[in-house]
Amino acid sequence: MLRLSKYLKPYLLLVVITIALLFVQANADLALPDYLAKIVNVGIQQGGIENAVPEAIRQSEMNKLLLLMSPEEKAIVLNDYTLVDQNSPNYDQLVLDYPVLASEPVYILKEIDQTEMDKLNPIMAEAFVSVSFLEKGFADPAAAAAMAAQMGFDLSKLPAGTNPFTVLGQLPEAQLTNLLAKINSLINAKTASMNESMLTQAAIPSVKEEYIALGIDTVKLQTQYILHTGILMLAVTLISVVCTILVGYFAAVTAAGLARDLRRHVFQRVESFSSTEFDKFSTASLITRSTNDITQIQMVVFMILRMVIYAPIIGIGALIRAMSKDVSMWWIIGLAILLLLGVILIVLSISLPKFKSIQGLIDRLNLVTRENLSGMMVIRAFNMQPFEEERFDTANQNLTSTFLFVNRLMALVMPLMFFIMNMLSILIIWVGAHQVAEANMQVGDMMAFMQYAMQIVFSFLMLSMMMIMLPRAAVSGDRVADVLETEPSIKDPETPKSFNESFKATIEFRDVSFRYPGAEEDVLHDINFTAQPGQTTAFIGTTGSGKSTIVSLIPRFYEVTQGGIYLDGIDIRQVKQHDLRAKIGYVPQKSNLFSGTIESNLLYADENANPDDLKLAADIAQASEFINAKPEGMEAEIAQGGTNVSGGQKQRLSIARALVKNAPIYIFDDSFSALDFRTDAALRRALKTQTGSSTVFIVTQRIATIKNAEQIIVLDEGKIVGKGKHEDLMKDCDVYRGIALSQLSKEELA
Repeated sequence: MLRLSKYLKPYLLLVVITIALLFVQANADLALPDYLAKIVNVGIQQGGIENAVPEAIRQSEMNKLLLLMSPEEKAIVLNDYTLVDQNSPNYDQLVLDYPVLASEPVYILKEIDQTEMDKLNPIMAEAFVSVSFLEKGFADPAAAAAMAAQMGFDLSKLPAGTNPFTVLGQLPEAQLTNLLAKINSLINAKTASMNESMLTQAAIPSVKEEYIALGIDTVKLQTQYILHTGILMLAVTLISVVCTILVGYFAAVTAAGLARDLRRHVFQRVESFSSTEFDKFSTASLITRSTNDITQIQMVVFMILRMVIYAPIIGIGALIRAMSKDVSMWWIIGLAILLLLGVILIVLSISLPKFKSIQGLIDRLNLVTRENLSGMMVIRAFNMQPFEEERFDTANQNLTSTFLFVNRLMALVMPLMFFIMNMLSILIIWVGAHQVAEANMQVGDMMAFMQYAMQIVFSFLMLSMMMIMLPRAAVSGDRVADVLETEPSIKDPETPKSFNESFKATIEFRDVSFRYPGAEEDVLHDINFTAQPGQTTAFIGTTGSGKSTIVSLIPRFYEVTQGGIYLDGIDIRQVKQHDLRAKIGYVPQKSNLFSGTIESNLLYADENANPDDLKLAADIAQASEFINAKPEGMEAEIAQGGTNVSGGQKQRLSIARALVKNAPIYIFDDSFSALDFRTDAALRRALKTQTGSSTVFIVTQRIATIKNAEQIIVLDEGKIVGKGKHEDLMKDCDVYRGIALSQLSKEELA
């Protein structure tokens, strides 16, 4: 996959935007459990009162709190509160908000920032808890006796109606300091195990009682807090949904665009391949790489942008936030992660070899299918349907069994993952319940911790799914990269030459030898001849003697191993392939037509050709008769590969297509084999008239086709064993004479 990363460059901006949106989405998703914890902790348990710093507090209550504070703490509190009484300038307005102001002064909280609030909150919380603790102790004789034994000062024996805090405030400073130290020591022993949030929660009932005493509607306060937090949750959820949609859209655009570009680059690269490269990659494999493999890459790129990048963001974020809720339960998440990693590693070790074999099995299935469809007539002719069905079933079954194995493995993984998740939830609830019971954790924090743990598990779940998909995509990526990184063995020169304006099309083979890539021996040896314009050069010889190989060297489908081919004195390796092939009208040994119409196939040679040019080419190729017999004429449909026309008709249309090009060089590679002798003769007569000034090459097995050629080259085992006209070869070349006598009688040859 990394070998294809450079093709992502056009989409870097989309990738960056997608990653940024994933961070926004992750932060939104991570914020939701916090809001839920606030609703439970503050909205429900604390009645909507967020901290232990009341907006207003009666002077009598403040005096109690101040009594239990250190001088430094008193200075902080008094600096943040303002005492309001009947002489205050805004008394009329404040008395409406706090009716108790008519009977006693009230401390009002100033406008302070969050930093100051964080500093003030633990001071007020501890003071409220301490006052509440003392008041309960004073009210309970048994608790008062215990306190007296510990403090050495029994406040329960005071006269009825006496306020213990008033008495404490009237003690001498030294005695009061000593007594408060003992009281604080006693209270700190009770609150030492509480963290700040638990201490705040313990102080909230006292704050709520103070609000009630001030005349504030605490039910309304609670409702407003829950509604406000709920609206924020909905807004954050909406942000997450919008980000999810945008991430999905951008990821789809990136993945689809990359797949489109890869298909285009693969197709362009394959178009530049010479026959050497086509010998390396089978047609079925190239089709699979261009379709199935690139589809796999597209799907995985989408999943990477949508899930793989998101998973570690949400996993790490959830881990950090979970630890902020309760560090003591980290081992639960660690245990779950270890179990998940174990499952993932086991699955990978089993599935990875299977995924690597899947693409090869798909190649095999495509190959068998392609061979069956293209060779259906042969299969039927030899009654080999049962054999081919068995061959297809074998390839199909191998692929199916591999897919089934992987799918069964995946079906086992998901229940295991969900089982681990459910057990994790149970364990968190069990441990968290004990933490709540011991006042070490709030209920909302336990719920948030559980949600964060689920997010961590889901992140591993997403990664595990990708770990199963990535190996197959990696194989597909390597297969596509193999094609894209294969350099064509035949390239244009860096400083190409151009043909002269007075182009004559004289072709000369100088000491040409050729060996197929990977072969041990040459198939052509020291080929020397010159083909002149206005003449026909024909090649004949036994099967496998190298006839088609020679003509395939002219358009540079293969590159010569030794020697050189010169066109008008210029080595064809020194000109662009496009310029070279623009001079050649080529008719391959196996005629190939494209889906479309007869007209579109003829225009393949020259899209600017007019109807008269098409008609002339069809007339010369002896194709007009069957074209005119069709109701649609030139607009008659041609099926893929020309399967709806006969072999002879296909050859004639291929010849007509080459003639439309009106090229100075024509190559007919055994292009008359499907024609009857009468049509063959008529076509050659018309062809001679049309191509009179062109250099013509004909590869054939028929002596009758080349009897009148100006130059006949006889090949045997890759060597020229005869060269000249028909009459000369009949006298001097045994190989040619043997071929001729095997086809025609002496009278016909004479």
